[in-house]
Amino acid sequence: MIASVVFVIGSYLIGAIPFSYLAGRLLKGIDLREHGSGNLGASNTFRILGVTPGVVVLLLDIAKGFLPVYTAGRAASSAGLPVHWLTLACAVAAVLGHMFSIYLKFSGGKGIATAGGAFLAIQPYALLGSFVVWVVLFSTRRIMSLATLSAAATLPLFVYLSGRLNLWPTHWSYTAVSAVLVVVIFYRHRSNIGRLLAGTEPALARKKRT
Repeated sequence: MIASVVFVIGSYLIGAIPFSYLAGRLLKGIDLREHGSGNLGASNTFRILGVTPGVVVLLLDIAKGFLPVYTAGRAASSAGLPVHWLTLACAVAAVLGHMFSIYLKFSGGKGIATAGGAFLAIQPYALLGSFVVWVVLFSTRRIMSLATLSAAATLPLFVYLSGRLNLWPTHWSYTAVSAVLVVVIFYRHRSNIGRLLAGTEPALARKKRT
């Protein structure tokens, strides 16, 4: 029990590391919360700091979801304990850490990359399905938030199908928790949803061929 609590707290503290904030401070001496969309995530890092910092922040945000959950799952399996409850608790803790970072007075990002990293450890085939949805929508519509929210919305379905098709070890709680995380992520994207409904959400311009 004590070890489980340590894993969950550790997952929150790792998830709370604000890599985009640190990148802004280290590279340009700015607070990304005061620039662009004001969001502490990879998308705003791309927008303000450029491609390379954006990619690095994206990978680090994914890693801080993946590593705690993967490590907790391996530890629980080695100890003969139920893997699903500990991994899910660590996944939720890491995502909440990203959204409400203790290092930034409980401000943070919207949780997409960290949640993706967590489910990469829990249900990789389900995450692959959602990623395909993201690629299709982003390549055709060029609206980041639309692609991201659509991919997130399909995650519980793909988690369920992954279990039904015996693609990966599963438990009903994976589907339930993924659905709860989707609700939280949609809430954090409520301003984007408002702009999508109003038709004012900006699309990423396509590069012109020369």
